[in-house]
Amino acid sequence: MGSIAFAAKITHVPSMYLSEMDGPHKGCRDAAIAGHHEISRRCRELDVDTLVIFDTHWLVNSGYHINNAPHFQGVYTSNELPHFIKNMPYDYEGNTALGEIIAEGCSQAGVNTRAHSDTTLALEYGTLVPMRYMNEDRHFKVVSISAMCQVHDLEESGRLGAAVRASVEQHYSGKVALLASGSLSHRFAQNGVSEHYLHRVWSPMMEQMDRTVVRMWEQGNWQEFVAMLPEYADKCHGEGFMHDTAMLLGALGWDNYEGKVEVLTPYFGSSGTGQINAVFPIQ
Repeated sequence: MGSIAFAAKITHVPSMYLSEMDGPHKGCRDAAIAGHHEISRRCRELDVDTLVIFDTHWLVNSGYHINNAPHFQGVYTSNELPHFIKNMPYDYEGNTALGEIIAEGCSQAGVNTRAHSDTTLALEYGTLVPMRYMNEDRHFKVVSISAMCQVHDLEESGRLGAAVRASVEQHYSGKVALLASGSLSHRFAQNGVSEHYLHRVWSPMMEQMDRTVVRMWEQGNWQEFVAMLPEYADKCHGEGFMHDTAMLLGALGWDNYEGKVEVLTPYFGSSGTGQINAVFPIQ
């Protein structure tokens, strides 16, 4: 039977791509990129065959959806920040068998989920940026799940995460990594002053809340965190309303999870938002 072999909360900030380019910001996100490289290394050591990404840049207004194309190829420019991510090529293999297993298992568990295999859906940059650094050689297959959920409850997304894990364990024969791709606080810097916030969080309150949350994760205070998650997501503008985090925690046991997070890339500010790469131990 299959297994969830690895789990992490990851950043996908566009400045990672900008960091590659010659100019004043070259190298500015080396630590975040190194964190992605380390995640890739660990997944390879664990014989992971597929990376399942909960993508907070994929907006949906009904149900849950899986971009389950057999192959992903193209050249991407972000419509949000086209001066940061532009003309970025990508080429990855999908895993339609796994996507169908997940969709069927989630739907049977009462969380309506569709896998789109015969589709022209493109990947969003919540998937594409991490894959650039984790999967440059196409070692892993890729499955992307919508996680900017406009009309969904966080508890329902937690149930989806639990159903993803059960589906993999009961019906898949390989090893899977789950990656929650999204920020902590996500209040972008105000227009006109954004250049002053490239390496800062928008407000001291949001930064202190983020740092408190990271400490809770490191200490394993999951019951407290789950209880505060809806208000934290609301008041700190959590990316994708933090459905990616809910999905990840659902797969790990929700408020019964007992793991203590390992921070790979220390918390940092980016264009007003709070970012991290952090490993959630599997239990």
